[in-house]
Parts: sequence; structure tokens; C-alpha cells
Amino acid sequence: MRVRKRKGAEEHLANNPDYVILNPEEAKGHWHEIFGNDHPIHIEVGSGKGGFITGMALKNPQINYIGIDIQLSVLSYALDKVLDAQAPNVKLLRVDGSSLTNYFEDGEVAMLYLNFSDPWPKTKHEKRRLTYKEFLENYKRILPAHGEIHFKTDNRGLFEYSLASFSQNGMTLKQVWLDLHASDFEGNVMTEYEAKFSSKGQVIYRVEAKF
Repeated sequence: MRVRKRKGAEEHLANNPDYVILNPEEAKGHWHEIFGNDHPIHIEVGSGKGGFITGMALKNPQINYIGIDIQLSVLSYALDKVLDAQAPNVKLLRVDGSSLTNYFEDGEVAMLYLNFSDPWPKTKHEKRRLTYKEFLENYKRILPAHGEIHFKTDNRGLFEYSLASFSQNGMTLKQVWLDLHASDFEGNVMTEYEAKFSSKGQVIYRVEAKF
């Protein structure tokens, strides 16, 4: 998600340490202490403006959620949503999704979400896709045995690539939705992109895969 630079975004994040973890390397292995409970931890890599992570947190107060995005302005908008919701079970990180093992111990994360990731359609950019094998190797480290990835996209090419990547890298596809909004799936929390695309009639794809 690309957005215009937001004035004061850095200060906005710095002024809300209850929700924004400013020194995430120090949090590695201590996330349950930071949240103040032993609830399972779910992370969203590429959390955008925070609609999904905030919605999930309100829906599931017994789960701790961490939204991750590298873009400063985008994360500041996510913080707005978290502050409005006053959801104590949400934290935000401004870090790169390729370096998750710097911030989480092996097996520290119970589940991982990838929603509407950049498809990077050119073959030369394959390594930047969040479902590329090297990303999956990092996810596997921070997830427990049989840990799950839940993935949504409107991009058919990326979806097909991801299904193959999951399968080729030792993951099992639990369930696949080729048209999520036309299915009987219950409890779907939409992202901003999802609401925008689905309103235009675009199909939303979803898969649950586990190691």
C-alpha cells in the first residue's frame, strides 16, 4: 500500500509507546510480558492502515495481535484505528517483514496473516513476494510446529504462485477459497483493500496453509 507522506507520522508513533514498540529487537522472547498475559500471538505482515488487525483484535480479545508494516505513514494510520478502538491486545511494529526472526523467538508466534501483499508480478522480483521460499523459511522459525499462515489476495497470479510455493516448501493446504465472499466462510474481517476491491466485483482468494 502506497500512501502520501503524512506530516507528523514519526512523532505520532513515538508518542504512543503503549501501542507502538519502538525497540522491537528488545521485545524478542518477551512478547507475553509486553502484553501482560499468556494469550496466543498472531501477527499480520503488511498490516496497511490497520483495518484487519484492529477488527480481529476487537473480535478476539483472547488473542494478542501485532501489526507489522515498514511504511511510516501507513503505520501511523493504523495507529489511528487502534487508538480509536482502544484495543489493548494490539501492538504495532515498523519493521521489514523479511527480518522477523530479529523480533520473535522460534515458535513465539501462534499464527501469521498475509493480506493483499504486493504481487511483484515481474519474475525478476520473485524474491520480494511475501510467499517466496525464503520468507516461508523465516515464518516457519517463528511459528510453532504445524503453525498456520492465512493468506488473502485479489491477485490471481499471486494466489496461484503462493499455492505452489506453500506446497513446494513443505506446507499443507488446509482449505482454499476461490471466491471468498461467495462462500459460506464466517467471521471474515476485511482489510481496506478488500472492501475496495470487492465493492468493484473483484474476486477475493483465500487459503489456510500449515507447516
